Amino acid sequence: MAGLPEITMAGTLTADPEMRFTPSGAGVCSFTLVANDRRLDKESGEWRDMGATFLRCTVWRRQAENVADARKGDRLLIVGELKQSEWQDKNTGEKRYGFDVQVREAALSLLWHPAKSARPDRSGGEHTGGTGGGGGGARDPWTAPPATGSAGGFSDEPPF
Repeated sequence: MAGLPEITMAGTLTADPEMRFTPSGAGVCSFTLVANDRRLDKESGEWRDMGATFLRCTVWRRQAENVADARKGDRLLIVGELKQSEWQDKNTGEKRYGFDVQVREAALSLLWHPAKSARPDRSGGEHTGGTGGGGGGARDPWTAPPATGSAGGFSDEPPF
């Protein structure tokens, strides 16, 4: 028996994620992602919106609690199983169809959200965020200025 189709998607949160807990205490977070299809019109040189795809997503347990910290407008990357849903429109009585994603993995896009790290910065060895250990040890060799070439300038040769 074949499983559901897998999807990998980058999209923007349309609203803050909705976090709740089951009676047994398992976290479940629901959110909607939108991906806009924009194309360059070669004649005018302008970008044109060609439509948008909305996907309702659900993620469970500990990862749900992590996703719940995201906010409307954040860009997320997700991997999960795509599932078609069907319902009847309350106003028209017509059948409607949509797609839902049971998310296995989710993360903020680093393109728009720089990672916070315990790595030292490049200027003086001080930590720039995160919860890493303190300094007080040997100087980080990656923060030292590059070695100069024989003529007093920088060498064009790779360091390896």
